[in-house]
Amino acid sequence: MTVPTPDGSVDKIIETLRERAKELQCLYEVHELTNDPDRMPDEVCRGLLDVIPPGWQFPAVCWARISVEGVVYEPPRSQATESVQRAPISVQGETVGSIEVIYARQMPKSDEGPFLKEERKLIDTIAQRLGHYLMQQRLRGTLRNWELAMENIETKDRRQWWVIIEFLRKTDQHLLSRIARRMINYLCWNGVEEAHQLLRVFSADVRGGRSEDDNRPLERATSDQLAHVTNEAFRIAADHLSEAEIVSSVEKWIKDDKAGFLVEAVENQTTSLFDISEALERFHQMGVDDRELSRSVQIGLRVSLARRFLTEDLDFINTAKNHLEVRDFHELVQRLISPAASRGKLGGKSSGLILATHIVRKSREYADALADIKVPRTWYITSDGLLNFIEHNDLEDVYARKYLEIDQIRREYPHIVQAFKHSEFSPEIVKGLSLALDDLGERPLIVRSSSLLEDRVGSAFSGKYKSLFLANRGPKRERLSALMDAVAEVYASIFGPDPIEYRAERGLLDVHEEMGVMIQEVVGAQIGPYFCPAFGGVAFSNNEFRWSARITRGDGLIRMVPGLGTRAVDRLSDDYPVLIAPGQPGLRANVTPEEVLRYSPRKIDVIDTEANSFRTVLISELLQQCGRQFPIFNQIFSVQDRDGILRPAPFDWDPERDHVVATFDGLVGSTPFVEQMRALLRLLREKTGTPVDIEFASDGKDFYLLQCRPQSFSIQDAPAPIPRDLPPQSVLFSANKYVSNGRVPDVTHIVYVDPESYGQLSDLTELRDVGRAVGRLNKLLPKRQFVLIGPGRWGSRGDIKLGVAVTYSDINNAAMLIEMATRRGNYVPELSFGTHFFQDLVESSIRYLPLLPDSDDVVFNRRFFRNSPNILPVLLPEYRHLSDTLHVIDVPKVTGGLVLQVLMNADLDEAVGVLASPSASAFIGGERRREPDQVSEDHWRWRLRMAERIASLLDPEVFGVRALYVFGSTKNATAGPGSDIDLLVHFGGSPEQERALRWWLDGWGQCLAEINFLRTGYPSDRLLDVHMVTDVEIAKQTSFAAKINAVTDPARSLPLMRRDEAKT
Repeated sequence: MTVPTPDGSVDKIIETLRERAKELQCLYEVHELTNDPDRMPDEVCRGLLDVIPPGWQFPAVCWARISVEGVVYEPPRSQATESVQRAPISVQGETVGSIEVIYARQMPKSDEGPFLKEERKLIDTIAQRLGHYLMQQRLRGTLRNWELAMENIETKDRRQWWVIIEFLRKTDQHLLSRIARRMINYLCWNGVEEAHQLLRVFSADVRGGRSEDDNRPLERATSDQLAHVTNEAFRIAADHLSEAEIVSSVEKWIKDDKAGFLVEAVENQTTSLFDISEALERFHQMGVDDRELSRSVQIGLRVSLARRFLTEDLDFINTAKNHLEVRDFHELVQRLISPAASRGKLGGKSSGLILATHIVRKSREYADALADIKVPRTWYITSDGLLNFIEHNDLEDVYARKYLEIDQIRREYPHIVQAFKHSEFSPEIVKGLSLALDDLGERPLIVRSSSLLEDRVGSAFSGKYKSLFLANRGPKRERLSALMDAVAEVYASIFGPDPIEYRAERGLLDVHEEMGVMIQEVVGAQIGPYFCPAFGGVAFSNNEFRWSARITRGDGLIRMVPGLGTRAVDRLSDDYPVLIAPGQPGLRANVTPEEVLRYSPRKIDVIDTEANSFRTVLISELLQQCGRQFPIFNQIFSVQDRDGILRPAPFDWDPERDHVVATFDGLVGSTPFVEQMRALLRLLREKTGTPVDIEFASDGKDFYLLQCRPQSFSIQDAPAPIPRDLPPQSVLFSANKYVSNGRVPDVTHIVYVDPESYGQLSDLTELRDVGRAVGRLNKLLPKRQFVLIGPGRWGSRGDIKLGVAVTYSDINNAAMLIEMATRRGNYVPELSFGTHFFQDLVESSIRYLPLLPDSDDVVFNRRFFRNSPNILPVLLPEYRHLSDTLHVIDVPKVTGGLVLQVLMNADLDEAVGVLASPSASAFIGGERRREPDQVSEDHWRWRLRMAERIASLLDPEVFGVRALYVFGSTKNATAGPGSDIDLLVHFGGSPEQERALRWWLDGWGQCLAEINFLRTGYPSDRLLDVHMVTDVEIAKQTSFAAKINAVTDPARSLPLMRRDEAKT
């Protein structure tokens, strides 16, 4: 007798072993029956009736029924119930009967009704064995006939593979011909000269004596010729290959042929995903494992399936083909939602997670550390679901809105969102969403975007599209309505200002973007009225910022918080994540108790399941309310004692008495978490060939991977040498903490927000005005020739007194963002790395640098920044009231022609901002580096000549044009071979004249693009980027009208056709 244990674990193990022993005994007896070729089918089937029941969980009330080609075998006086487990019997792809296991009375529910999941595998295996036996019986009949005609075949083993050939000769001549052709190729590849000779003789017979150069069509081979070649192919094979090699090859080629219908389905570009799903199901039911196919067919299938379901990206497919198998796609289609006749894909975020999941599951490297990693249950809406939604609701006009001015897009975006949220989904999508809810139950959900452009190298789109949390509680009708509402809002986010501007900067605006959607269960546990993970966060292969000289870039970075990981990803002004370098977990960014307290998370994001809403609450309040329910509390939180020392939280902690701090000391020091993260980042980097960015969460029991994408990086990450002999008067600032690599040359303007003055602003309107003014300056100042310097954390979504309130589109033209942290005690600035905001800076090559201007060992020239002439009132008169706070410095004008250059060296952990002459600035600290888009005088001069030519031929009266201007890289002499020509049209005509003008300019744009391609090899659809402005816009100085007569970087006027020229 087994000694009971508290959790019954020993009993469970012993019971499992007993069941396993029964299964093995059952399979052994099945093998004995079906492996005897002399037993007749009737005897085998009746024997199985006795062998099968003892292999099941309740043999005393279990009996079996077998049907084969209309003949039914069952024990006498059998009693049937609804508790039936059934498996089909197939012979060569044809279903010839079934095996049923039946309980005589109702039994307790298990995995499949009353049946165990192991019993499903067992009955399927028995059905396969019986099907194989029946196929052998068929072949034996053919063999007897063949033996009479093949007296020269000596051994029984040799006859077996000839029987296969003879059987195919009688049943499938086409398959036999294909196998013979592959056998000839196989023999030729193995250097068998007779096979080469057979090909030569056959070719000569078909040519009929004509030469190979004869242009007439060849004669079709006769059936006798084909039969002769087939016989000769296998005769030669018998002389040169072993029996095992012949049988193995023929079996593999037959399986390849059986997979032909699936190959045809995925290769045919007109086939819908539904048809491919049906083919995958058929392939699965046939029991074919793609690993048993020939290598070429196997890889071809994997590549085609990845291309049809996931992405066209070749680098991704090249990795995926080594990790995703056909059965994985069969698994995937069970959780797919798509329109009828869908040909969409899952998008970047979904594809990245699917690939990462199978890399982790199937890789032997780091298997011990990664064995328990899980992925949340996820359903997928294909990318053409968005197109289906727009077409179903007649919303096609939204496509053209991406070509509007960004200010207009921003104003109209809320109306787009409401239009989408009040629209309906097609019936097939509603049905799919309903099935997803049935599968996911009432667990909270997150609805995430998965654009076809998203999460790729150079275009991560971090934070550009919506991700929405749903409590998913209540009646199903309400839950379904909330889910559809969330999907519609995610769809609408594709037409928001930030993603449109982001796409425009990367030359992706004209791409017809489609949006897939992930519906994923939220990882977590119920904590009082809240649902959330124990912790969540993001991790990166590369650590772009170091808080210790011992930390290298390859040590990686983890940003983590208690609860939902949103606070680790989003940029916050009122809270901090905990930072860990997986390669150096003992080196923490904050060391002293004061620093740990100052920079520890204070708030937690949760889902309020009672209010059905996403909420942010104070950690202290949540712990007081329901802290005893918080998973792995002692691993996440520490308690500050009376002496200020932080210690792991004791089991008897008191929320009323103890000051609890989220430090993750227990998790880092006492669990394999860090080692697991390091192994995960290393494995994904090795297998994908690129640094990765992952999101993760834990419910306190299991660790979950939520997302995986390539980590954003800049190609200009080389450390800049910093000279030691710089004149002190030329240095504006220096830094020696958290420095990355790179250089920023030729800065002509500085936008400086004075920290002291900004901190004294008490009016919320004035604080927001600072952000609005920065956004306006972003449009006015020369692109990539100005830097932003100011206090706190720019782009914060909380208290804007701690950072300037801007979005990415308000700073996207800057060359650099420099955040200042005035020291108060041991103040350290919050690092931007890992937030959505910072990802944009990296991908756009906008440099980032934190400054501690009050430190004794750095330089900060306050006098220059505060006392230099401020041109803000001239540029933006409406914001002159901010002149004490917001300074705009024209560097060449103030310094007599010098510019600012910033040099950064992460190896030295040093950076310097220095004044230098424009001609030499690119050489300070090292050699000039050639950029990919090399600027040449020829490029901008030719563009300027073309702009002038267009203006000289433009009749102002015919087209209603009052003035024409050129601006941007053509005007500034910085245009490269791929640059367009920016034209600004002061228009005052009729709608008919505007249409005619746009048509005329569009023709110029297409012609110039073709000429530029012939000159440089750079392809483009149109070379002109035309912006129309009216009298009203010029008067208000809105949009691009602000470029006309601007104080800095003004548009250049071009002379139009004169009246006397127009008349002639």
